[in-house]
Amino acid sequence: MRKLLNEELNRLTAEEFKKAKKNPLVIILDNVRSMNNIGSVFRSADAFLASKIYLCGITATPPHKDIHKTALGATETVEWVYFENTIDAIDEIKKEGYTVYAVEQAENSIGLNQLSLSENAKTAVVFGHEVRGVHQQVVNHCDAVLEIPQFGTKHSLNISVCAGIVIWELSKKLLSEK
Repeated sequence: MRKLLNEELNRLTAEEFKKAKKNPLVIILDNVRSMNNIGSVFRSADAFLASKIYLCGITATPPHKDIHKTALGATETVEWVYFENTIDAIDEIKKEGYTVYAVEQAENSIGLNQLSLSENAKTAVVFGHEVRGVHQQVVNHCDAVLEIPQFGTKHSLNISVCAGIVIWELSKKLLSEK
């Protein structure tokens, strides 16, 4: 078995990416403090053709060398916008017909593996602060809560790992065959 070379991967150029049909998935970061995590979310958003990222509160915005370190150029391809208040971002995306899910551990949460979505359903997911998670007022403002089932002694994941899992799982549900 031979590893593929980069030029064999048929990757989109930045211009092709910008013109490509996007996944109807919006990512909202609620007060994420680590620029490495922010960059990693950009990279996952690029990998799965997410429509946009909303950066909210204390979440840093590009350009920044620490975001770039993990984004590896994805800040140049994935559309993003900054909101001082996460609830304002949610209000805007709801006006566009999106269903908004907080990714959190909460009463009556829906297991990510149990979520049923129609292909191309407008979906937004909110990821929170590395220690405090998604702020309770933000959770209250969402349509529902998604939770990644976990089975070990730890019951939390790094936000960039969590985002990668959720973005991949939702992308499989939302996108038709590429």
